Amino acid sequence: MAYFFFIDESGQDHRNSPYEVLAAVAVEDRDLWNLIQAIQEAELRLFGVRYSKGERELKAKKILKRKVFKHAALLEAFHPDERRELARNCLEEGEQAGKRQLAALAQAKLAYVAEVFDICARFRCRLFASIVTDATAANHGADFLRKDYTYLFERFYYFLEDVNPAAQGIVVFDELEKSKSHILVGQMDDYFKNTAKGRQRSGQIIPEPFFVHSDLTTGVQIADLVAYIISWGFRTGADMSTPPREELTPFVRSICQMRHRSVREINDNPDFVVWSFSVIKDLRTREMQGA
Repeated sequence: MAYFFFIDESGQDHRNSPYEVLAAVAVEDRDLWNLIQAIQEAELRLFGVRYSKGERELKAKKILKRKVFKHAALLEAFHPDERRELARNCLEEGEQAGKRQLAALAQAKLAYVAEVFDICARFRCRLFASIVTDATAANHGADFLRKDYTYLFERFYYFLEDVNPAAQGIVVFDELEKSKSHILVGQMDDYFKNTAKGRQRSGQIIPEPFFVHSDLTTGVQIADLVAYIISWGFRTGADMSTPPREELTPFVRSICQMRHRSVREINDNPDFVVWSFSVIKDLRTREMQGA
């Protein structure tokens, strides 16, 4: 028994995103191919063609941007059959598409995201995230694994313990620049070999990750959607004070239902609740904060 742990990020470019988010989706190995087929079928049914074929990508920053919601509201909701035909026409005609085609394509994009999360729930996927609220206080250049990664792996480990102590976790990242990939692999290797918590967690998480192209890997595309929606729409606690985009609320509800809840003994509290979404105010270690 194994779980794939697909990971992607949002907001690391420090441009427009409210928060840095490292997000992941856990899919059991026996469900992965069925989940992929279901999502591809939904894509074809909603757009009339494979939207992601060729140079187009189903990236969250493109299909969930504010303009998509504005276009979707241009006209009343279309019947699914008419929407599919108009959306296909819009994709084929490009800049020549009219108001009806633009509205239908935007509605199809939002329907696609909603259905992706419905499919994930049906296949018992679980979602994880590390949310950094102060990206300026980061441990840049550190030679150890960043706190947002360790928190993510901690939650994944708790999940694996809860579902099956014999289950193995396989980590899959969106491909980074080769030099950055080497750094991350080295940091993970050090964490899982040379720290007490890392060695413990390597009993269920395979320390060496896989790197894939996001546009070719459905699991990473799901993680991309989750990371974007959390950054722009999910809010909890005083540290996440940036106003959310209210139009994302239905999607936020969907992903929150797929969080994992663990209970562990922490700091003498035998019933401490650990959610799979963690909010991190400061990426620096205690030593760095006190410097």
